[in-house]
Amino acid sequence: MSKQIPGNQKHLTLEDRVKIETGLNAGRFLKDIARELGKDPTTITKEIKKHRLLQPHNGFGEKTNRCAIMATCHRTNLCNSSSAYCQKECKRCARCASHCSDFVPYDYHCPKTDKAPFVCNACPKRSGCRLDKAYYRANNAYKEYRTLLVESRTGLNISEADLALLDETVSSLIHQGQSPYMILQTHPEISQCEKTLYNYIDRGALSVGNLDLPKKVRYKVRNVHKTEILDKGIFEGRTYKDYLEYIKHYPDTRVVEMDTVVGCEGSSKVLLTWHFNPAGFMMAYILDSKESRHVEDRFDQVNNAIGTYMFNLSFQLILTDRGGEFQHPDKLECGTDNVIRTSIYYCDPMCSWQKPHCEKNHEYIRKICPKGTSFDDLTQENIHLVMSHINSSPRESLGGHTPIELATLTLPKELMDYFNLSVISPDRVILTPDLLKSRR
Repeated sequence: MSKQIPGNQKHLTLEDRVKIETGLNAGRFLKDIARELGKDPTTITKEIKKHRLLQPHNGFGEKTNRCAIMATCHRTNLCNSSSAYCQKECKRCARCASHCSDFVPYDYHCPKTDKAPFVCNACPKRSGCRLDKAYYRANNAYKEYRTLLVESRTGLNISEADLALLDETVSSLIHQGQSPYMILQTHPEISQCEKTLYNYIDRGALSVGNLDLPKKVRYKVRNVHKTEILDKGIFEGRTYKDYLEYIKHYPDTRVVEMDTVVGCEGSSKVLLTWHFNPAGFMMAYILDSKESRHVEDRFDQVNNAIGTYMFNLSFQLILTDRGGEFQHPDKLECGTDNVIRTSIYYCDPMCSWQKPHCEKNHEYIRKICPKGTSFDDLTQENIHLVMSHINSSPRESLGGHTPIELATLTLPKELMDYFNLSVISPDRVILTPDLLKSRR
């Protein structure tokens, strides 16, 4: 490490990564960014190269047989066509790649990404560039770092020989009726703590099991809500605190609040709702059940319809609750072309007030579909009608404007065309169950 830049020997935080991204966007030198963070320039280089996002080039309108030597090639009639009209150069033919032995696929790799700053954040030509690109995004880099950190700490941090020696001591004493606490008090040579011993027993690493611990068998496991996410690891870097930290640095980010609305008991279909702040606009889709795969399918359908770039522009950040239907954030964040399309954050447990706009707007849905209503007989056309009337109602919070009016001005046209909602005149807006009675 450079003697002029004393390191603090600590991991990079989200704030550090935000400063790196800000510096890259401004075109600053890596050594200047490193000096600001108190890190060695090689640390910044490794961070960027390890966590940069690779974005494939836009292949719209390009030839499938584009050759690297096409500019200097003037060959003709490689396919030995007998047609008298085949006088054009083979590089203009769609079949030349299958006949030419010298065909070399065009390389879309940008050589500028091989040297500092290794990304295209501040490249002045990135908007019109047709090569593969690389970007550094602080939020994504922090998520990858946290995932690697958690995965590296899974498993048993003990060698097989030490585990066998521990098993020989602990298992025999537990069979004698002793508890892990008693064993640790009489065997100071055991370096593991009481909690670690319980974890080893619970995971089956020792010869004894949970049934050999009378007190543990006697206690009942806490009841878990059936819709609660069991894998707590997915919340690393995605908590409400992380959300507030991100918004603090990027206040102009478009936030979408996501939730589901369930029908009466026994009704399998649910509504997936997206609330776009601050336009007050909400869109809903009927799902066959409250399973994560149906939510993921709807994300992919929108992605395929408007493209990953437009999806990212529309759903920059999504805030939702901890319902089991949202238990696979990686599948929601990553598009069908393996490019990051959004960021998912979760509210704290039992804190629905942290996404108030979505919860408040559900009141309009309940005016038309009161609690106890079954969604099984509804179609997506019915939901389009419901959302057209809801989004066409003027709001005092919007200065008398309607959500669909503001959404047309603030959301991408491609997204609004995909939603395909109708504007309802004020006197024809119906917000009662009568709206759907004649259409069921």
